[in-house]
Amino acid sequence: MVRNKNIGGLPHRSSTGKTKKAGSKTASSKDPTPLDEPADRNIPAISPELQTTDQGQLGFPDRVYLLASVIFQNNHLEKPAVHRLVNYGNERGLPLPEVKDEELQHTAYELAFNTLKYQELLEDIMIDSCFVLTQPMPDDQMSLVAVILYDFQDRKFLPRERHGEEEIVQEVKDVESYLLRSKTKLAASLARCRIKHNLLSIDYILPESVKRKQERSSSLPLYTWVNTLKSSLDEVQSVLKSAGFSQVNSIGQLEGQTFCQDSHCGDILVFPAQLKAQLNTTELLRDHTLIIQDKICSLGPNAVCSLLPEEGDALMLGCFSGFTVAHTASLIAEKHKANSNVQPTVYVCVSDRTDAQREELQQAVTAMGSKNVTLIPEDFQSLDSRDKRLQKLRVILLTPKCSVSAVSNPVEFILHEKGDTELLQDLSQSSIARSKLEALVAQQRKDIDHALKFSKVLAVVYSTCSSYKEENEEVVSRALEQAKAGSEQEGEPKQSNFRLTTAPFSMPDQAEGPTKTHPFFMLEPSEQSNGCFLAVLSREPEPEIKEEPHEVIVRANAKGILDRIGSSQLTRKEQRQADRMTQTTQARTSQPHLSATIYSRSQEIVGSHSTTVCGRPEFTNRRQSSQGKAKAMQMQASKDSVHSSFPSSKPQSNAPKKSITPVLYTPPTPPLPTPPARPRRARQEAPKPVVLVLPRVHFPNFFPPQLSRTGSGPNFDSMWRPPAQSGGQYK
Repeated sequence: MVRNKNIGGLPHRSSTGKTKKAGSKTASSKDPTPLDEPADRNIPAISPELQTTDQGQLGFPDRVYLLASVIFQNNHLEKPAVHRLVNYGNERGLPLPEVKDEELQHTAYELAFNTLKYQELLEDIMIDSCFVLTQPMPDDQMSLVAVILYDFQDRKFLPRERHGEEEIVQEVKDVESYLLRSKTKLAASLARCRIKHNLLSIDYILPESVKRKQERSSSLPLYTWVNTLKSSLDEVQSVLKSAGFSQVNSIGQLEGQTFCQDSHCGDILVFPAQLKAQLNTTELLRDHTLIIQDKICSLGPNAVCSLLPEEGDALMLGCFSGFTVAHTASLIAEKHKANSNVQPTVYVCVSDRTDAQREELQQAVTAMGSKNVTLIPEDFQSLDSRDKRLQKLRVILLTPKCSVSAVSNPVEFILHEKGDTELLQDLSQSSIARSKLEALVAQQRKDIDHALKFSKVLAVVYSTCSSYKEENEEVVSRALEQAKAGSEQEGEPKQSNFRLTTAPFSMPDQAEGPTKTHPFFMLEPSEQSNGCFLAVLSREPEPEIKEEPHEVIVRANAKGILDRIGSSQLTRKEQRQADRMTQTTQARTSQPHLSATIYSRSQEIVGSHSTTVCGRPEFTNRRQSSQGKAKAMQMQASKDSVHSSFPSSKPQSNAPKKSITPVLYTPPTPPLPTPPARPRRARQEAPKPVVLVLPRVHFPNFFPPQLSRTGSGPNFDSMWRPPAQSGGQYK
């Protein structure tokens, strides 16, 4: 079997000019098999009237079957050897044949996906009809047999229509001939299987979750977003209305040529699914003014745009198409178009893509008119905040590779968003293998942990289309815990201080809208939308310290930057000086002369521990009590009175002089009035010693003559001379 053959060429032309979507009948109420007989008949007859079909065509070009067979071969469910009756060979990971027509490529994937869903049923038909025994086929061609058999029963075992310009693949022609010769036995085997399992249609053999997704996919509306780089929302709505469309208020009112605005994203317009072909013929889609894309792909770009500050760049990584990149770039450019000086950039990590995929992405972005997109070929794990290109990076959009378990039309979504086609086998059975899920979660954790390490990033938007908590809530919660633990160990909690914030979307009135109190934004799969999960992790701002005006001045004065302007709080030294000045003022108010004398003397000899009284050294007490201070003040007053009673030291005339009786002791004067009590200060200082200097007193013939001329005492002879008479000795 030639699997690497280039099968690109002209598109297939059918009698109606359309290509059939494989599996399009599976969601309808009509039975795709020729079984309208009672269930008690073992081999129902194939009525001629049932051999007509309402499908637009019968069969596909040979290259579609060939591509679908390779996809099935790479993704089919391989049974244990003891239970394996149909062998598909051991080859996996075969290269896909090239199909240039995008429509035919999607058809081939749909055909392969439906074959995967009904693999068990198709094998039972081949075994029960003895096709495996009567028509021996090589193992490497059994995947082609399974693909063509599914399409054969889907078109009710009618022969395929061929056209002269089609390319003929010999392998496809041979397998189809074998099946046509055994069509009666094959149809009978299918009928027996349905009778055995009491199936109204072959859809009932599918798991309930798969069947429910299949039913929802047939009613999903068509979502589009307006490219603001080409036009505006108002202009597009005006064009649609002039073309005969009418606008309604909600998705539930869509019918015929109508459209409505999405309840979450204002730039999204929603149409009925059957209008896709009509929209494709309009100028709006041809010039990329209106882009058809699933709604869940537009939530992330809208969140990034609302979170991005005026001067900041965004970074995208994960699994997305060029349409998602262009949508993000157009929203950001529209937001900042008023400021011509600000040109934000959207960086895109493309390290996991081939050169052809990078070129395709760049072409798609250019076709949309986006000029603010830059591709980064380096691996995301090798980037950090020190990268010169990412100095203005403020928001990261992370749409990691996920299980796509919340999407009702997985094939269309994966192909449109360049997803992982290896998930088709798991999605066909609506249960992903545990090993695959763990591998996806490990990569998701790795990416979000690294995204939170960018010190200048203000927000990280994490978005998936998965219904598993392991890929959604658990990944986000663990990332926040890891970031907090890592920052505490490093001693820099501000670098990774992230928290969950509400998604910036308007709340819809529909029941399927998210709960306002829920920390995450989630959409459950429904007939109106696929499911998605979105979380916004925002960096908490540094706590703002609110200070009173006087606290600000005090703190500034403490640093010496205001030269103590406006400071009401004094230093310790200034406080002591202020207290002394207060004491002086209060003392002057009561006794001006005495208080001033005592205070001035105490200031002149602060710190001295001894005084000289009458020429003899006398030591004072370091800790004088308040009573001692008062007694000292009284003694000073008495000494002043004694000093005033003595005559001047200047010699007098020869007139007779009166003898003066020296005063040795002065009775204590009445106690001084107590000054008013001052408020108790918070800090009490130890009392300082006070030095009292007494006036000089002259006593005739009282001291020895040598005392007045020796030592450091005063010269009393110069101040006092005894009387001239002899024998006048003082006793």
